[in-house]
Amino acid sequence: MKKRIKLTYTKVITIGFALLILLGAFLLMLPVSSKTGEWTPFTNALFTSTSATCVTGLIVYDTFSHWSLFGQLTIITLIQIGGLGFMTIITMFSFLLKRRIGLRERRLLMESSGSLELKGVIRMIRKILYGTFLTEAVGAVLLSIRFVPKMGLLRGIYNAVFHSVSAFCNAGFDLMGRYEPFSSLTLFYDDILVNLTICALVIIGGVGFIVWNDIFTLRQKLSKYSLHSKIVLVTTVSLLLIGTVLFYLFERQGVLADMPEYKRWIVSFFQSVTPRTAGFNTADLSAISPSTVVIFCILMFIGGSPGSTAGGVKTTTFAVLVLSTFTSARRSSYITVFKKRLEEKTARQASAVVVTYVLVLAVAIMIMCAVEPFSMTSVVFEAVSAMGTVGVTMGITPELSALSKYIIMLLMYAGRIGGLTLMLTLAEKRKQVAVKRPAEQVLIG
Repeated sequence: MKKRIKLTYTKVITIGFALLILLGAFLLMLPVSSKTGEWTPFTNALFTSTSATCVTGLIVYDTFSHWSLFGQLTIITLIQIGGLGFMTIITMFSFLLKRRIGLRERRLLMESSGSLELKGVIRMIRKILYGTFLTEAVGAVLLSIRFVPKMGLLRGIYNAVFHSVSAFCNAGFDLMGRYEPFSSLTLFYDDILVNLTICALVIIGGVGFIVWNDIFTLRQKLSKYSLHSKIVLVTTVSLLLIGTVLFYLFERQGVLADMPEYKRWIVSFFQSVTPRTAGFNTADLSAISPSTVVIFCILMFIGGSPGSTAGGVKTTTFAVLVLSTFTSARRSSYITVFKKRLEEKTARQASAVVVTYVLVLAVAIMIMCAVEPFSMTSVVFEAVSAMGTVGVTMGITPELSALSKYIIMLLMYAGRIGGLTLMLTLAEKRKQVAVKRPAEQVLIG
């Protein structure tokens, strides 16, 4: 009798994303997906599908110029599924079909949505679905105010919906190639409504579903928020403010030089929001200074928050590492924040996630530097953007070799499923030895 293969919850999620990417690649290869009516090469179709499903935004073709309406709809569908998580979408259909959701499905949902506990996970998924579609609808209405007069009624509404979904899911895909290929939102760099709407969608999608739940349930009672929500909100606000100020200071005499003062701050704020991890840009990123490249890489590496549509090592991971560093400096036994003590395993997990990301990025960058003619700065920027599922680029994506494209695909995939999930998927399940080994000191630092 054959032994039945039992997949862990993390492996189900990992394999599910891979199958979704392959399905998307097949659809995008079809002649009906391209405007020319020709087959799209498999590698480029797979790259686009991976970028959309992993809500990244790196592209080898301008989305508007190459893809037909069918292709664009395929891309935005992959973005929506990838942003919410395929288990959430499956649950939505279960709701519509009034199908009972079993214990295994509930555990999968808990893993997929980033929920901290099994209790109430179905109720939380309902809130996620309602909140997502309501937020995207409001964003589409606001964007329509600008897009409809410029593009016409139907095109304006379609573009508003596409960009609203892309922004909320932190994907970074755009249809502005109708004006200039690969231009992102540079045409609207000084439009306050478009900038603030896109930024709001990115931030709401990137803080995570657990934070949503606290905000809607507890509202102004900040003291009663979970520790997770407090850390996410404080870290997010801090990174947004620091990123805005630093971009303004570093680019005041650069890409911001010819702009009025208020427009400089609008562009600076937008560029602080989108590296975490939306992928839109309203400034020419190929012209930014080396200091700004460093800031971008840091923001992209950190990314959004757990249980959200964003990628990166996550804000909580970054915050825990910073807190752990200060705790070690003070020679304290416990990490304390907001009058609460963090478990020791939390710091170990945070360190493991960061080390995993750094090692994977280091290997990828070394290989790409060996086979590509581009500067190391451009390669590092591209790799970090892929791993953080950001999608901003210094313009080298379409020119990458086939090998580098596959490396970027793997980085996007690893970044979307998350560092911890990646480790749990690859690690062997070994039997624990019931022996406590003798301890010995090792010098650190």
